[in-house]
Amino acid sequence: MKARLLYQLKVTRRGRGPAFLAGPERLDRVEVVDLQSGEVLYLWDLPPRHASRVLRALREDLSTMEAEEFVEAWRHAEG
Repeated sequence: MKARLLYQLKVTRRGRGPAFLAGPERLDRVEVVDLQSGEVLYLWDLPPRHASRVLRALREDLSTMEAEEFVEAWRHAEG
């Protein structure tokens, strides 16, 4: 089954401005949530520019990978 059917991305931006104007103290939260259980599978607090890159990669992988493949691919990035 495709990963996009089982997992959802949630993003919390801790500022109003775009990532390229954000100060170094701002951190954005990126979550991957399991839709069946409602539990957070992965959670990152990242600087805005890095969060934007991670989101782009997550969205691409969610749309192209199978669920098990997605979990395995992102397991290394959890820490």
